[in-house]
Amino acid sequence: METTTPNWLKKRADLSPERTALVFNNESWTFKEMYMMAEKSAGKIAGLLQKEKKRAAILLKNKPETIWFIHGLQLLGIQTVFLNSRLTAGELLFQIQDSEADLLIYDEDYSKTADDLNRLYAELQMISVKKLLEGPVSEPEIQKEFAFNEVCSIMYTSGTTGKPKGVLQTYGNHWWSASGSVLNIGLQENDSWLCTVPIFHISGFSILMRSVIYGIPVILMEKFDESAVNRLLKSGEVTIMSAVSSMLSRMLVELGEGNYHPHFRCMLVGGGPVPKPLLESCKERDIPVFQTYGMTETSSQIVTLSPEDSLRKLGSAGKSLFPSQIKIMREQKEAGANEEGEIFVKGPNVTLGYLKREEANRDSFKDGWFSTGDLGYKDEEGYVFILDRRSDLIISGGENVYPAEIEEVLLSHESVLEAGVTGIANPKWGQVPYGFIVAEKPVTEEEIISFCRERLAAFKVPQKIIQIEQMPRNGAGKLMRRHLTSLLT
Repeated sequence: METTTPNWLKKRADLSPERTALVFNNESWTFKEMYMMAEKSAGKIAGLLQKEKKRAAILLKNKPETIWFIHGLQLLGIQTVFLNSRLTAGELLFQIQDSEADLLIYDEDYSKTADDLNRLYAELQMISVKKLLEGPVSEPEIQKEFAFNEVCSIMYTSGTTGKPKGVLQTYGNHWWSASGSVLNIGLQENDSWLCTVPIFHISGFSILMRSVIYGIPVILMEKFDESAVNRLLKSGEVTIMSAVSSMLSRMLVELGEGNYHPHFRCMLVGGGPVPKPLLESCKERDIPVFQTYGMTETSSQIVTLSPEDSLRKLGSAGKSLFPSQIKIMREQKEAGANEEGEIFVKGPNVTLGYLKREEANRDSFKDGWFSTGDLGYKDEEGYVFILDRRSDLIISGGENVYPAEIEEVLLSHESVLEAGVTGIANPKWGQVPYGFIVAEKPVTEEEIISFCRERLAAFKVPQKIIQIEQMPRNGAGKLMRRHLTSLLT
């Protein structure tokens, strides 16, 4: 028998109509008001799409309207394709076409990107937030229930191949992700979750889902600003926040000798292990840091390290959340304590698979276990340590940067014969990409970087281009990216 659940926002508005759901720039909305706005948005969207249309892409900012539209799409039973606003029009075009999105809703600030997309793909139906809000409202046919195996959202991740894949996230995935999180960090009457991370990331979107499921307010910021965040955390208005190490570092510098309000009880930090000096600074200020490990494919965190273990288990991501499982595989069998291997995860929060990627799905799932592509180990107590995220993945300011994607652009330049990309430590961003090339004919670093800027999002553009005579490769001819850093000295 298929598991179903009532429409979450409709149910929450019925259970807690006057409870605060959202705060943005000193303006607030209750769950009842949020439902009304979502229903109105659904009516506006419904007038644009035929009944058989099932997917809409959104290119939006962290604003209240974005939340109305996301919930409005869910009320209509339409899958939301989340687009990263930092990508170029060409990068976005692939995701829109691959997902077969029937509609694009975009923020006016991205009008130039929308114009570029229109030139590239004139058949795409698109509308700005302003025009959508000003448009007519039809009577929407509200979907009263969700099936747990029904796809709710699609987010694209490049993977180690550099080719974007749409991760299918079901309502069941989001429900169990929220359940695993709350069973770990608990739920208190005064809880509120600060969202400064982009909603188009699973880290941001998962906060919206938790808010409706738990019945707690989201304090939404359009973008991260350490001064504004610190003011909120000192005021006592916020109890939980999601961040990456680079954000936390900036917050502590701005905070100086100050402290946060005692109500603030949970700083969830992902995007790689938190440096020891940063952990020690947090401990001195009684800032409770929960280190986490997760990915788009696990609908946010799946492994978390509690504050009491943060220094004792320095570098560990923690243990798998209830009811998820994690194991380390080495040479076709489960690895022992402190043995390195590939990380596999299993649980109801793990994706069903990738959209239209049968081969990738076959490679990724083995007997119900999902292969993360990451390397790590468990210690004697079962704590997980991540050694290399998706092999050569670069994490820059919390963004995933895939070397293969950058290498493909470098190789498309007429002067480049071979290319390799690796991440270099950076105090502000954690890591930044450096490009290495074997040139076929004379070319300058400035030319290559300019070439990349036209084809890649800013955070993917190599900070430096180093010309070398030969790429480090193994006996099979495979590029050894980890050896590139040794060429810097």
